[in-house]
Amino acid sequence: MDLEQLFAVKDKVVVVTGGGSGIGLMISTGFVKNGAKVYIVSRKAQTLKKVAKELTSLGSGECIAIPCDLQDYGQIQKLAEELRKREPSGIDVLVNNSGATWGTATLEEYPDGAFTKVLGLNVQRVFTLTQLLLPLLEQKAQNGGPSSVINVGSIDGIMVPALVTPAYAASKAAVHHLTRVLAANLGNRNITVNAVAPGPFQSHMMRATLESFQDIIVSSIPMRRIGSPEDMAAVCLYLASRAGAYVNGAVIPVDGGALVANQKYSPNL
Repeated sequence: MDLEQLFAVKDKVVVVTGGGSGIGLMISTGFVKNGAKVYIVSRKAQTLKKVAKELTSLGSGECIAIPCDLQDYGQIQKLAEELRKREPSGIDVLVNNSGATWGTATLEEYPDGAFTKVLGLNVQRVFTLTQLLLPLLEQKAQNGGPSSVINVGSIDGIMVPALVTPAYAASKAAVHHLTRVLAANLGNRNITVNAVAPGPFQSHMMRATLESFQDIIVSSIPMRRIGSPEDMAAVCLYLASRAGAYVNGAVIPVDGGALVANQKYSPNL
């Protein structure tokens, strides 16, 4: 049993939504550095192209930018068509990472539109893109596979978060269950579907929270630190490699133990 082959992702074709920043960038970097061809997708075209160039320069893989507003169904259809042209042999991995949140508010003041925006992008579009890219995933799966879908959820979809973010928390819980539904229906096509549930990482969504509460957050995590880019990349590389080929329908917390922390935990211990 060759360790390098077990975890190899060299020459795999990977699509990462939101791959130009935050957690998506961490994941994209891990795949590119280990020899994969990575398509990063988001609506910020200039930023995306700059990141793609920088990641390709790192080697040993390649990064390609495809701008797309994932809230626009027509643009997602064009994205799927573009990928079919570029990768007629199929894709190995789809990472559904793009997401949105909404600023905190009291329950009385929380706007109805927050649910429309957040659940639309965080849940509906995870299904939409998976559905439209199924032929490409299945094509690779039939020629060796398995192919992998990795959905980025959150520990806020497992526990009740301290901040009042009902749309975001509900959307991530939905992502976790959608992951199980897809896994049950795609496993017989040699496609695995799993989710990662990040805890605190340095990302656009977490920036303001960490600026205000990092010390408190870190003190509540048994490992006493926030996640690193390597932590996030590693779990996705595992799920996309032969090592994770029999993992299907799992939701894997990547949180330093935040979910299991004892409430009496003291940072002074």
